[in-house]
Amino acid sequence: MEAVTIKDIAKALNLSTSTVSRALRGSYEINAETKKMVLEYADKVNYSPNPIALSLKENKSRTIGVIVPEIANNFFSQAINGIEDVANKRGYHVVIFQSHESYEREIKNVQHIIARKVDGLLISLSGQTENVSHLLDIQAKKLPLVLFDRVSEKIEAHKVVADNFDGAFKATEHLILSGRRRIAHVTSPSLLSISQERLMGYKTALEKYQIPYDESFVKYCGFEPEEAQKLIFNLIENQKPDAIFTTSDRLALDCFSALKELGISVPDKLSFIGFTNLKVAHLLAPSLSTIVQPAFEIGQTAAELLVDLIEKKQRNAEHLKTIKIPTEMVIRKSSDLS
Repeated sequence: MEAVTIKDIAKALNLSTSTVSRALRGSYEINAETKKMVLEYADKVNYSPNPIALSLKENKSRTIGVIVPEIANNFFSQAINGIEDVANKRGYHVVIFQSHESYEREIKNVQHIIARKVDGLLISLSGQTENVSHLLDIQAKKLPLVLFDRVSEKIEAHKVVADNFDGAFKATEHLILSGRRRIAHVTSPSLLSISQERLMGYKTALEKYQIPYDESFVKYCGFEPEEAQKLIFNLIENQKPDAIFTTSDRLALDCFSALKELGISVPDKLSFIGFTNLKVAHLLAPSLSTIVQPAFEIGQTAAELLVDLIEKKQRNAEHLKTIKIPTEMVIRKSSDLS
């Protein structure tokens, strides 16, 4: 069976090929009713854009570069699904690179992406990235750029993030309202934007309920598994918290493991909530309370912004957006004392 073409759609709907082409690209020049008609018909006949033909016509690669710290991370795998969902619908391929939390590797990834002549870049910064001169170089080359999840205030660009402050505030408030007062916060390296925003949410909740902030209850953890477990053992022994709020999938699982090894009953002796996208959170024993980030939606939104920049519906240096997408708190047995 031959693939459906833009000409086939135009003939079936009695439209010009240029109108169909613009409608499929989401062009502002085409009214909403016509776009809807074209998109619905294209979906019905399983139309798929031909990236090679498009790249020859437009002098573009029809490819988006994506750099994430680690694909194995549940958040990033879900975000990539969202990116690919949008890219596929709008006729783009996606090439994915991992920094593995290394600043040097991130720079090499950026250099490789530029060499591949992608049309734009989506990036979530590594745990070591403080200097963003490599991203400023991208902007100097006029390559469209969007940052997501882990971002930097040192660069002016479109950014898409979860509402980290509100999520952390809600998690800490939930623990306070359940009767906990000695709440530890185990988080990622301090230079990350997500760490700073979640710490602020944690501190603001303590302040609201007049609980003094104690720096010794805040523990920053790198990315080595042994480091996390040792840190949590020391925290339990020395600070003796009655609740722990962690900020990643890895830290949540490391914390669970440490508490089990120490024989600490959750939530009777210690309540526990994570900031995580673990798909198995409900299967843990006890089931894990968590702040869920809208990873798929973050990926979709970032990809839409980038494609709009590539297709010049927005200018990179004008009307910059930082889009915050709400999180969701899911209470399960690990923090439920009712």
